[in-house]
Amino acid sequence: MNELVYGLSALGISLNSVQLGQFETYYQELVDYNSRINLTAITEYKDVQIKHFLDSVSLVLAGIKGDEKLLDVGSGAGFPGLPLKMLFPAIQLGLLEATQKKARFLSEITVKLGLSGVEIISQRAEDTAQNPLYRQKYSLVTSRAVADMATLAELTLPFCAVGGRVIAPKKGDIEEEMDRAATAVKKMGGRVFKVIKVELPGLEDSRKLVLLEKISNTPALYPRRAGIPAKTPLI
Repeated sequence: MNELVYGLSALGISLNSVQLGQFETYYQELVDYNSRINLTAITEYKDVQIKHFLDSVSLVLAGIKGDEKLLDVGSGAGFPGLPLKMLFPAIQLGLLEATQKKARFLSEITVKLGLSGVEIISQRAEDTAQNPLYRQKYSLVTSRAVADMATLAELTLPFCAVGGRVIAPKKGDIEEEMDRAATAVKKMGGRVFKVIKVELPGLEDSRKLVLLEKISNTPALYPRRAGIPAKTPLI
């Protein structure tokens, strides 16, 4: 895990032997499972360390405290939720993944990594966000490589408690995308709080963290029915 260790050193973070073992196990299980079920196109050892593990952990630049209630929307193979959980074991983590095969991997890898305090939710975000058990219950929500910001705001902000935040990793020039998302962010009860540049060894392709702050309750109308936020964004 030399690439990951080096990248984390730029954040002033070091991993103990248990955490190093967890990341190694995560890699081996990811590649093995990926040979049967498509989880990711990135499987080379160095690439996974940088483009999945370090990229996930880069969210600490947004000020993660380490004891928050975090929901990872559209978690896929567990990024960024599981690397953050390994770094901060006290996080109460929800992994929301609608695809059953991917959710099964998340359940299995959570056990193999010896993690507690992790809930796998295999449902659509639009349906889950209308469930009182999850609606406005999280202090932190993230979603990586899932949707345009206008759609993403509708899929994430309803899960945030007032005062909570959404951290959305993005790449490239996002000015136009953020302009298009302004209406959706406002309707969900949020505001754009900050955009943070990510500059870490190996992550040099203009990566950013978009921070949304939840300032008021999301109207009961939102999110709309499954598929509608992506098909007809609030722009």
